[in-house]
Amino acid sequence: MFRTLLSLCLLTTLATAETLNLVWPDLQGEVGEFEDPFTALDSDQLFHLGMVARLRAMQQANPDTFPAEDAAELTKFTKTLSESGIDIDGLLAKRQEITDLRRQRANATRTDYEGKTIRMPGYLLPLDVTEGEVTEFLLVPWVGACIHTPPPPPNQIVYVKAAEPWTVRSQWEPVYVEGLMAVGDVTKGLYFVDGAADIHIGYTLQSAAVTPFEAEE
Repeated sequence: MFRTLLSLCLLTTLATAETLNLVWPDLQGEVGEFEDPFTALDSDQLFHLGMVARLRAMQQANPDTFPAEDAAELTKFTKTLSESGIDIDGLLAKRQEITDLRRQRANATRTDYEGKTIRMPGYLLPLDVTEGEVTEFLLVPWVGACIHTPPPPPNQIVYVKAAEPWTVRSQWEPVYVEGLMAVGDVTKGLYFVDGAADIHIGYTLQSAAVTPFEAEE
């Protein structure tokens, strides 16, 4: 009997050790460090730079019919940026490169979590509710994600398939989830009163156990 109990204790300890307790930053994959010169600009400067890029493109496309008022705007924004010591041409030349690097960082996932049992907190965003219960939902890092604000990057969204139906008490309900993780791009449709949107997701949690967040505090 003692040996049986000892074996059960060892098995329980091993199972606990194999569960990875994660928080949202843990889901971000590694991308090589890069210098992002756009982070040094304030919101007005970013707006002005965007306007310069847009107006230059319009001028290049239709040089003979480029409106005088747009030419004046281009001159004004160019002067404002130049007086602030901003290298307009240098920044615009790097724009696509930085955009691509930012996209890589937003999509980078942790492939070493594939097939591992993980446990983490987040906010429950139902995909489909039937009679007050949900078996599939998105786990997101903040209230309002995917609806009131632009969606988080794919590596900050987890698609959860619950082992048992979960009674939904409120939208963005705080919960803990624990289950088997799969890593890879998944797209799910999210439906709103005024339309729908496809959400790109970096992780899936299979056969997940769901528990209330406050029960863990």
